[in-house]
Amino acid sequence: MKRLKFLIAAVFLGLTLPTQAQFADDDEITVTNEEGEEEVIELPEGMTSNVDSLLELYHTKNYLTPDGDCELPDVNPVFETSEYKARLNRLPTVMEMPYNDVVQKVIDRYSGQLRRTVSIMLGAQNFYMPIFEQALETYNIPLELKYLPVIESSLNPNAVSRVGATGLWQFMLTTGKQYGLEVNSLVDERRDPIKASYAAAHYLSDLYKIFGDWNLVIAAYNCGPENINKAIHRAGDQHDYWKIYPYLPRETRGYVPAFIAANYIMNYYCEHNICPMITNLPSNTDTIMLNRDVHFEQIAQVLGMDISQIRELNPQYRRDIVNGNTKPSVLKLPTSYVGSFIDKQEEIFNYNVDQLLSKRTEVEVVEPQPTYTRSRSTSRSSKASKRSKRRGSSGKSVTVRKGDTLSQIAKRNHTTVAKLRKLNGIKGNNINAGKKLKVK
Repeated sequence: MKRLKFLIAAVFLGLTLPTQAQFADDDEITVTNEEGEEEVIELPEGMTSNVDSLLELYHTKNYLTPDGDCELPDVNPVFETSEYKARLNRLPTVMEMPYNDVVQKVIDRYSGQLRRTVSIMLGAQNFYMPIFEQALETYNIPLELKYLPVIESSLNPNAVSRVGATGLWQFMLTTGKQYGLEVNSLVDERRDPIKASYAAAHYLSDLYKIFGDWNLVIAAYNCGPENINKAIHRAGDQHDYWKIYPYLPRETRGYVPAFIAANYIMNYYCEHNICPMITNLPSNTDTIMLNRDVHFEQIAQVLGMDISQIRELNPQYRRDIVNGNTKPSVLKLPTSYVGSFIDKQEEIFNYNVDQLLSKRTEVEVVEPQPTYTRSRSTSRSSKASKRSKRRGSSGKSVTVRKGDTLSQIAKRNHTTVAKLRKLNGIKGNNINAGKKLKVK
């Protein structure tokens, strides 16, 4: 079913269908080290996700289209090693972009079986790169680090790794909270492109204060500073990524090469006959501060919007609920809908509220009813009781418990409040704990 779903989406978008290799769970590359031994290196998870996860995104479906004028052949050319080295050297970066066999293997992966993913990312970068660049500039960080989300999430804001890292920048829960990202049952700001980008820039800045080397910084971003410190120690206090490389976790060994390859492919895609998707940027957006809860369905129905568009603009809300009751919360909408929301907000808040926001504030605890087992002895007892009542029994009394009301006492004893008042001469509803009341 998943394969069929992808095929339909690909045909709809006019994409050339990828090879079967793109559907394989291929998350490793094999290289030969200097000793002639084969070495298996894990790829970052952003390089192992299937292209159909990107095709399902709202902005891919609505704002990206194939370039009908692109006549590049769907063939990946092979170049001399010297050409790859020269291209990497020409990149306008502060960080070094060295070449080696591992980098080459990752470039081959991007330009080969991941070329459709690259085509989509080249279109999607128009949504996200301005956000990344502004956040990195704020913390005075090299702008080439804007390609970290390419290897982390394939520019998918809804990406979740097998260990729970979430969003474009793949924040783990603890690190996200440490850098000010709110995460609870209703909100996950790791999915918010703007807030997560500034949190990531802040984190990268802090890592640079520790290591003073950008390659070590991005390695630490992947596996944590503790693992980098261990590798430095095992390598004899070496502070060069390529010197501590053998002592790193397998995925981190592929992480910096993947970052170098991402910088390469996002700049030299045309040389590999990859056509970017054409981007039709969405309309301008504006924000509204809400101090009441509202469900996306309420907004969509009253304003006539596609609920998927609301989700795309507000990815931090995990259950389609803006939790304005908890604290003033932001809702982002296309500018053309903001006026309508303000004019119709009472209608929006009241629409189907009992079904969509049915969070009870108070409930009544119902007392369990006694269960009787009818037997000969109970039958005889019941008959004796009836005879006793006929002989003039004085009736039944109960003691008022703390917190009891006439309504509760009446219900427990299968009578009415009116009868209780009459039997006990009570006016009003006041009764005192410890007092005996006739109930029959």
